[in-house]
Amino acid sequence: MSMIGEYLRVTTAELDRAIRDPDWALGFAEEVQDAEEETEPAPDKALHFSTYKAWDVLRFLLARAEFPVNVIHGEESFAKDEDWGYGPPKYLRPERVRIAAEAFRTISYDHLVRGVDPAELTSAEVYPFGWGEPGALEWGRHWYDGLTQFFEAAAGANHAMVVWLD
Repeated sequence: MSMIGEYLRVTTAELDRAIRDPDWALGFAEEVQDAEEETEPAPDKALHFSTYKAWDVLRFLLARAEFPVNVIHGEESFAKDEDWGYGPPKYLRPERVRIAAEAFRTISYDHLVRGVDPAELTSAEVYPFGWGEPGALEWGRHWYDGLTQFFEAAAGANHAMVVWLD
């Protein structure tokens, strides 16, 4: 089984409802995921985005760059007793999504990987492993670029974000 980073853009009203009713939130997330599996919208048009297995390398690289928002795990808890795959979901309020989008604009993937030795990732046991392969660091670029576009669109719409590992 894989660990997959998952994101759901929500309005503030939907976030309020999710906090009050975590069962509704999980059902809503599943509905959006199912609907978008069929249409596969671009990250800037989607309500759901996945960083696939790249979530942990992105976590490592963003922490190294002192990224101002925890976009990988979320920052505020809700549904503390729920398990959406690998623990409970968290969320980011619209103002945190905006701060993240602004930071994404200033930090390219090339900047994130500059000076990173793949042995650091192996030593830190960054999932999904295999960092000694040629070009392994390049693998995360696609997911980072998509996440950047997803956050930019969410910030532009004043959306909040629900974040979880599945």
